[in-house]
Amino acid sequence: MTDFFEMWSGGPRFRHFDGAYKISTDSVLLAHFSSVSRASRIVDLGCGAGVLAVLLAHKSKDSTITCVDILPEATEAAHKNILVNGFESQAVTVLGDLREHRKLFKAESFDHVVSNPPYFPTASGKSAPDELRATARDERNCTLSDLCTAASYLCRWGGIFSLVHRPERLSEVFCAMSSVGIEPKRLRMVCHRYGTAPNLVLVEGKRGGKPGLSIEPVLYLTNPDGTDSDEVQKIYHREMST
Repeated sequence: MTDFFEMWSGGPRFRHFDGAYKISTDSVLLAHFSSVSRASRIVDLGCGAGVLAVLLAHKSKDSTITCVDILPEATEAAHKNILVNGFESQAVTVLGDLREHRKLFKAESFDHVVSNPPYFPTASGKSAPDELRATARDERNCTLSDLCTAASYLCRWGGIFSLVHRPERLSEVFCAMSSVGIEPKRLRMVCHRYGTAPNLVLVEGKRGGKPGLSIEPVLYLTNPDGTDSDEVQKIYHREMST
């Protein structure tokens, strides 16, 4: 384990854990994308080291966040990051399998469900050699269908489910959401730079929502010259530290 990593000057701090729990751009972008201002109860499914939960707690001071993960190492790391940032009265960790969601929580317990899930199907050849990293990368413990089923049960009627995923699985994301009564409502593609294909998708659905998808402008991470885009600088508050 290394020293603390500060997201921006005066902003959230994280312990940098070796192995599976790295600070990922994916969670930062999902926290920025998620509309949680009206959500008093948020649950993060597959919380990892709690990066997403801490960023959401920082973004929405009136929300409570429940962090769920199947791995004890993950919930321990998330708890430490919650403590480091002083959010212990706002965020809690729960060790549990989201496939057992009916045993963990009552139906419709949350206003907003968020997740940065494993991206790759099992046996896709895109896993990792050690168990912790493999669990974070492939669907050995949680398929996309498992995730959406849990989200539908946990989210109140009219509540929101947001996630980040890979563009090549976007049709699966939409089908899995729709099959459990979550209507896709917002979509934003993420490209590393101009002229490249998307490498991430940010999706928001509404439980019981009416059909109608809003496609937002592409989020470019870098400018043509390779420097951070203006939006990325705003997301990371880099204009505050210069």
